[in-house]
Amino acid sequence: MNLKSERRGIHVDQSELLCKKGCGYYGNPAWQGFCSKCWREEYHKARQKQIQEDWELAERLQREEEEAYASSQSTQGAQSLTFSKFEEKKTNEKTRKVTTVKKFFTASSRAGAKKAALAGKLKEIQETKAPSPSIHRQASIETDRVSKEFIEFIRTYQKPGQDIYKQCKLFLDTMSHKRDLSIEEQSECAQDFYQNVADRLQTRWKVPPEKVEKAMDEVEKYIMTRQYKYVFCPETTDDEKKDLAVQKRIRALHWVTPQMLCVPVSEEIPEVSDMVVKAITDIIEMDSKRVPRDKLACITKCSKHIFNAIKITKNEPASADDFLPTLIYIVLKGNPPRLQSNIQYITRFCNPSRLMTGEDGYYFTNLCCAVAFIEKLDAQSLNLSQEDFDRFMTGQTSPKKQESDSFSPDVCLGVKQMCKSLDLLSQLNERQERIVSEAKKLEKDLIDWTDGITKEVEDIVEKYPLEIKPKSQALAAIDSENVENDKLPPPLQPQVYAG
Repeated sequence: MNLKSERRGIHVDQSELLCKKGCGYYGNPAWQGFCSKCWREEYHKARQKQIQEDWELAERLQREEEEAYASSQSTQGAQSLTFSKFEEKKTNEKTRKVTTVKKFFTASSRAGAKKAALAGKLKEIQETKAPSPSIHRQASIETDRVSKEFIEFIRTYQKPGQDIYKQCKLFLDTMSHKRDLSIEEQSECAQDFYQNVADRLQTRWKVPPEKVEKAMDEVEKYIMTRQYKYVFCPETTDDEKKDLAVQKRIRALHWVTPQMLCVPVSEEIPEVSDMVVKAITDIIEMDSKRVPRDKLACITKCSKHIFNAIKITKNEPASADDFLPTLIYIVLKGNPPRLQSNIQYITRFCNPSRLMTGEDGYYFTNLCCAVAFIEKLDAQSLNLSQEDFDRFMTGQTSPKKQESDSFSPDVCLGVKQMCKSLDLLSQLNERQERIVSEAKKLEKDLIDWTDGITKEVEDIVEKYPLEIKPKSQALAAIDSENVENDKLPPPLQPQVYAG
């Protein structure tokens, strides 16, 4: 018996709403007339069938391509024909493959589209598969080694170790979704994580302070080994630009001698020379480490070699005033790679308890001061005139070389004579420059003296002008104006007396 119902003014036969498979349940038009149970069965069958067909298609494509390649290599004359047939067949298969992929996106097989696309690209993946570069392989090996060491370490902590491992995994998962954050924000996340883990060990698990410090070192080693390639010298910062600027600056200061920096180290002593070489090696090795604590350890070893070199040279313990100039000299002589990037990396991601206290923090602070001094180094810092400093920086001349008398006996006579000639030429050049400078100064003094005299004369003439008066009349006789001269007695006449 057919029952009819009225829905939105439309008469529908109720028998038409039943499942197509005849299970007795009502079907859903969105599921092509099947009920939910029958729809899942049909969908599962269609998906399995589609996946099987995709794998068969991928295997057939791979097999035909291999046969076509083998036939193309069998004879040189038929190479072009075989290749053209191979290309035609490959094009046809790709067309059929595209048609098949389009079918995957229908309502009945949309969920299997991803697997079908992966199956269609099986040959491409196999052809493009290549071994990773050695640097990535080494990084992967080191990461695996550190992970195993970390797991072995936290086993000794039992329940606190399980909690540490859980917190580290959660932190790494969180940081993987925060790659778009700035490096300062990522640094804040790492510092907050260090603080939270340390507080958790102390307050919740009551771990002794010495074990907390050791556990934090292992935590830092584990997470920073995994995060190194993402947070060391990232492209969003100007760390690389600063590295190049510092390297260029150090190269320009290659002429700086230990005497200019007042370095209390004598490299003529073999033992001291070995210490200097070891210090340079340690500061350069810092760039090869991935953990901030290991980079700090390289700085500490370098600093201890410096202290030993000073102690051997002076035959007394070194002071802080002796250490910093020597560290500056070691940095100038070694020119460590990516120096600013390493300093920034340590500052951002090192455990603050280690960076702010202890000898590691002290030596790291001195290294930062040494780099800042090098960046601002000027003539006054080296007790040089600005003229000499500019000539040294531009490469026009260099400081006086070692005297020939101080060479070892093994040095050949030609080298000694060459050094003498260079010293003589350098002295003559300095004398000539001094004479030219004094001559220019004398010429300037003469010009200034002439100008000064001329100006003084002009000022005097202007102040006291010269006036020429007309010629005066002749003076009258003394009695010419005397009107009563007639009353005067006659002039006396000389008289001659006879003796």
